[in-house]
Amino acid sequence: MPLPPNSQWNYPTAVRFGIGRIAELSAICKDLGMQRPLFVTDPQVAKLAATQECIRALAAAGLAAQSHTDIQPNPVEANVTEGKRVYRAGQCDGVIAFGGGSALDVGKAVALMVGQTRPLWDFEDREDWWKRVDPTRMARVIAVPTTAGTGSEVGRAAVITDVRDHVKRIIFHPRMMPACVILDPALTVGLPPHVTAATGMDALSHALEAFCAAGFHPMADGIAVEAMRLIADALPRAYRDGCDLEARAQMLVASSMGATAFQKGLGAMHAMSHPCSALLGSHHGLTNAVVMPYVLAWNEPVVAERLGRLAAYLSLKHPSFSGVLDWVLELRGLLGIPGRVDALGVREEHIEALARQAHVDPSAATNPCQLSVTDFENLFRCALAGELPNAGAMRG
Repeated sequence: MPLPPNSQWNYPTAVRFGIGRIAELSAICKDLGMQRPLFVTDPQVAKLAATQECIRALAAAGLAAQSHTDIQPNPVEANVTEGKRVYRAGQCDGVIAFGGGSALDVGKAVALMVGQTRPLWDFEDREDWWKRVDPTRMARVIAVPTTAGTGSEVGRAAVITDVRDHVKRIIFHPRMMPACVILDPALTVGLPPHVTAATGMDALSHALEAFCAAGFHPMADGIAVEAMRLIADALPRAYRDGCDLEARAQMLVASSMGATAFQKGLGAMHAMSHPCSALLGSHHGLTNAVVMPYVLAWNEPVVAERLGRLAAYLSLKHPSFSGVLDWVLELRGLLGIPGRVDALGVREEHIEALARQAHVDPSAATNPCQLSVTDFENLFRCALAGELPNAGAMRG
């Protein structure tokens, strides 16, 4: 397939897509009034040649960028607090969030917090807590993803772990949406196969859960199904050949599409993944990939007709729920994704605590069928044993 042309669009924010578009970063900063941006990335990405070249280009353009790289794979409040300190000490006037989902989430949270007097957790995505924010004192963000998975570059929230109780909390405000996004597929070429697989399956989980989520949002559904079509074609190729720029490009677009679609909602995959990451430190995308078929099987009575339509759109061999489930299982095996949650460190003694957190996770609210704590316990046990649930027969 030909490489997609360089393009610009304005949905859900200003997006510049294409090979080499990272060269426009300095000009975008100036257009947004940034002279001293805070460059937020994680320690590993900070070492990459492409990152160092980007920082040199900012300096050459006369921009006095400050760096914040103190970010954990599952970021915590302290990472945001330190970023806020560096921002203020450097008299910064905007944020460049550069890297994977962790860096993007921290960058957006720092941009929110630099002008606030209340603590971070006062802005958790509950009821109308977002109205506590003083939006006039938020910093603007330029988002540059270097992985194709989270789609945080087009999101209005950040996921931060609260170490007091090891719970992932969603910090939300409508203006957390980055002012501009650069989607440059060349920045994702260096991803190793296992990271490509885990982040790619994260993108799939976003689109798939959004498509299945409770509620009426046909625009999100349309974006979700096209994202899954792109992933079905491109993810195996990007995994096999990390230098396949066309596959990398399609995955980067699909990642942003999945995150745009999940404005509709997510579901039990994410509700299960969040406590695993918070309690056990598991990779978010990998965890979504491991639990995906178990959640699909649990939801079958509610989503079978819908997934039959998806199967037809994806031109699967069997245009049915089982066709989609078989495709997910085959894709998971092709990418070397483990089949059980014990590979993530989950043990029987963890299940009660994981189930309690999953039950109250915001993502659970839009699962196509509601799950009790006992349901989540049963679902975790199925995923631990490697046995797909029997179409809702185990519901509590």
